[in-house]
Amino acid sequence: MDSKVSIDDFKIPYRIHADYDKPVAYFCMEYAIDQSLKIYAGGLGYLAGSHMRSAYALKQNLIGIGILWKYGYYDQVRQQDGTMGALFQEKHYGFLKETDIKFVVTVHNHDVWVKVWYLEPQKFETAPIFLLSTDLPENDYLARTITHRLYDSNVSTKIAQYIVLGVGGVKLLEKINRETEVYHFNEAHALPGAYALLEKYGSIQELRKHMVFTTHTPVASGNEIHDVQLLNSMSYFNGLTIEQVQKYCLLDGQSYNQTLNALHLAGIANGVSKMHGEVARKMWEHSGDVCDIGAVTNAQNAEYWQDSRLVAAWQSGDESRLVNRKKAMKQSLFEIVADQCGKHFDPDVLTIMWCRRFAEYKRADLVTKDMERFEKMMKNTEHPVQLIWAGKPYPHDQGAVDVFNRLVHLSKDYPCCAILTGYELKLSKQLKGGADIWLNTPRITREASGTSGMTAAMNGAINFSTVDGWIPEFAEHGINAFLIPAINAELPNHQQDWLDLNSMYRILEKEIIPMYYNEPAKWTAIVRRSMADILPYFDSDRMADEYYRTLYNYVHKIAVKRELTIAGSE
Repeated sequence: MDSKVSIDDFKIPYRIHADYDKPVAYFCMEYAIDQSLKIYAGGLGYLAGSHMRSAYALKQNLIGIGILWKYGYYDQVRQQDGTMGALFQEKHYGFLKETDIKFVVTVHNHDVWVKVWYLEPQKFETAPIFLLSTDLPENDYLARTITHRLYDSNVSTKIAQYIVLGVGGVKLLEKINRETEVYHFNEAHALPGAYALLEKYGSIQELRKHMVFTTHTPVASGNEIHDVQLLNSMSYFNGLTIEQVQKYCLLDGQSYNQTLNALHLAGIANGVSKMHGEVARKMWEHSGDVCDIGAVTNAQNAEYWQDSRLVAAWQSGDESRLVNRKKAMKQSLFEIVADQCGKHFDPDVLTIMWCRRFAEYKRADLVTKDMERFEKMMKNTEHPVQLIWAGKPYPHDQGAVDVFNRLVHLSKDYPCCAILTGYELKLSKQLKGGADIWLNTPRITREASGTSGMTAAMNGAINFSTVDGWIPEFAEHGINAFLIPAINAELPNHQQDWLDLNSMYRILEKEIIPMYYNEPAKWTAIVRRSMADILPYFDSDRMADEYYRTLYNYVHKIAVKRELTIAGSE
């Protein structure tokens, strides 16, 4: 890593815009900044990376705090039979700046040394980002492993990671003498930092004037519950006694829900789409003393994601130029398909993508659940279809890995099917450039936002989706997207799957496939409308601006109003 930097080098290297002068610290477990910096897993990181880019572009007084993962998340590789393997390979980054900043955090009643590395804003045009590591000779082996793997499967290690991010982040701000008025916890991972801030501010009431929280999922696994005694033994509560923990926390017996307690301690919170805001409010409305939950819809950075030549073709109004650029982008992707899978795809053929994290509720294999219709579609020579899957399951989610592997074996039987490994920033951009249809099949109310379809639309792909997450704020069926009609989300999963499957195939067979081949002008009109409608609202500049306008600048007033309301009701 490059030469060391001093505290004086941490000053934001641009004149802060007057609309964004309130100093904010943004805490997140992962950041997808560049393909070369592998400290992210998926959607949360993609969102945080775009936020950091827009904070730079808008000249905001915001810094990011994360963790330097020695082995990243994992590198997705293939086993001998083509199925998925997970490689944990040590990473080295020559472009990060080493600092002299070291300090101690307490984990399991032991001192753990933390060192700080710095990602300069000019490197990737992001807000300043500080990355914490415990992989130091001052620590024993166990302490060094805390920052080895993102989302480690060991519960105690995960809790230790949360302490390093939260408490370590607060200590970092003290070390660099950073004036901070707002602490934005992007998900509940950094929540131990709130207990460190309690020490600074003296009371929950004062803490709430400075704490903003974003919840990203209604899925149970994303709202972690831990035994309060385990957390206490791990030093999660930053020195509070168990009696103080019972005073400051919302507990269900011995169970501590991280999301619930983040909502309890924050001055204001937000879901990540309008629909998710509604779901989150309903989810937590009877849970005790929690803050208001609004909504700031996720977005992605168009400057980073969008193909400039495709945009130029779209702006020219020349339909043939737009179509030819899209075909060129498809051909570029198909070279990767040929390299990975030994299959030669045709840029003139309708190409459907399902590409995102493999998780049960996202239903990667839904299209294969009616094999008679699947077979008919994949073997149609008059109106052929090419289908590509890509995505990284959590490596210890065996159910998701099994789905990935089943699709690997299934694709071997079809020359027009492929499943790709290595779904990271670079491949993600190429897949979106090569997609005609971006297929999204979560069970409704389960996908809080999802952002891959945004960047797909920026690159001339048409979204085909269930009505979930950000989609209701964007999509008009047959105008800029295709929609699988909403169904009753209370139905058993197998009934939801069957209804969605039938609707999906009806739209594929009756609308999408015939339109692509028989009505190319109508198809191109939808592509053009999709590209027009996705911006500027779903560009992250809007999102970064909205966080300041609706949360950062008002959390103090909202917290005071909350306390007055509570006092008035007593």
